[in-house]
Amino acid sequence: MSSSTPPAQRSEPRGGLDRFFYITQRGSTVGREVRGGVATFIAMSYIVVLNPLVLGYGPDGAGNALGGERVAAMTALVAGVLTILMGVWAKSPFGMAAGLGVNAFLAVTIATNPGLTWPQVMGLVIWAGVIMVVLVVTGFRTAVFNAVPDSLKTAIVVGIGLFIALIGFVNAGFVRRIPDAAHTTVPVQLGTGGELFGWPTLTFVVGLLLTVALMVRNVRGGILISVVLTTVLAHVLEAVSPSGSSVDNPHGWSLVVPSSPEALFAVPDLSLLGSAAPIDAFRELGGIACALLIFTILLSIFFDAMGTMVGLSRQAGLEDADGQIENVDRVLLVDALGAVAGGAGSVSSNQIFVESSTGIADGARTGLANVVTGVLFLAAMFLTPLVNVVPFEAVAPAMVVVGFLMARNVVAIDWADLGVAIPAFLTFAVMPFTYSIANGIGAGFVSYVFIRLVQGRAKDVHPLMYVVALAFVAFFGIGVIEGWAG
Repeated sequence: MSSSTPPAQRSEPRGGLDRFFYITQRGSTVGREVRGGVATFIAMSYIVVLNPLVLGYGPDGAGNALGGERVAAMTALVAGVLTILMGVWAKSPFGMAAGLGVNAFLAVTIATNPGLTWPQVMGLVIWAGVIMVVLVVTGFRTAVFNAVPDSLKTAIVVGIGLFIALIGFVNAGFVRRIPDAAHTTVPVQLGTGGELFGWPTLTFVVGLLLTVALMVRNVRGGILISVVLTTVLAHVLEAVSPSGSSVDNPHGWSLVVPSSPEALFAVPDLSLLGSAAPIDAFRELGGIACALLIFTILLSIFFDAMGTMVGLSRQAGLEDADGQIENVDRVLLVDALGAVAGGAGSVSSNQIFVESSTGIADGARTGLANVVTGVLFLAAMFLTPLVNVVPFEAVAPAMVVVGFLMARNVVAIDWADLGVAIPAFLTFAVMPFTYSIANGIGAGFVSYVFIRLVQGRAKDVHPLMYVVALAFVAFFGIGVIEGWAG
């Protein structure tokens, strides 16, 4: 369950499958890849439930909704196809699915523009994806990655670890948001009213202790075993003493209430495929307004994915001695195509999912794990009820442990050089505190350029870092820019 070092490598591949996916070369086995692929799917599967809640029922500017069942089916389809593509072509264990940051932005900010319809909104996502593809093909995206100092790359890994852990704590109800109406002085709290209560919280705590115990005992498949056993515990507790959903009960289960599915089979509704309208938004809003919206979407997906890729690659040991990631161009291209495919499927931009770290921690090192994850997503189109079997509280402990595995890289940051130490700190602090990977990267990049200029070391900054820093300044000030543009 190491976060960065693969198992001892063997020299000779064992058959065509081994040779194609570099299984032996990367020190893995078919069993580990299958186990890791299943673990990644379990950690990611909530998106099939959550994405419809974010996108499916909210009206657009014209008062129309996408529909929860249609969004669920397309979410599983697009995630499955892209995840398999990432595995087969890019040969990497990075699952892909609709990005939560982008879909929330689409639902809350863009889709509410008067007169702007969901097909037009998804058309803007396609344009952002097309631009991303161009940036990858021209080498610009890879060049930006190479221009980032090593300490900032490490800080991105640490920040993602803290971000993953926070997601786990929040999903489990161990950490809760405090409503503004409460007039409190802190934004979050322990449990409810500062106290831990309820069977879901107990499930999380037991699962966390179990996961830690299996990890320190070096049990193979420890994460997956913990998720399965914790899921069983959740079902037993809900059957004996029902807690219900957190929507109705503050001590209830987060989103997914453990229950047996009423049916095993459901015919997916794929009618959203191809419904996006890439041109109509320009007619409705005009070129300048659409360009600003596309720019905002582009920046979010550009840096979220890059940061996640760095963190996962380092965790899986897919970096060489020079810090270069294996098949980085292919990984970035599939990720870019994820925005195009997500827009075409009306499910928001698809990107590398940080929850892939769960599968990597359980042994995944190659694209074979992605094939397993992708096939399970495709099956989820027909077996959607089964997604409701695993509650968040059963997966959250794994996310906390994975967060620890990634955060321990903090020792690799050069703390003696304030020019990189302060930006590194801002990078991994802003990520969890703003609940955004892109925000953390932006804070780190802007502060790095600023401090180097103050130090009189402008020549130490790669020219592309100036470009990216200015782009982030525009990103953080997008509200002001939109105001100027009218």
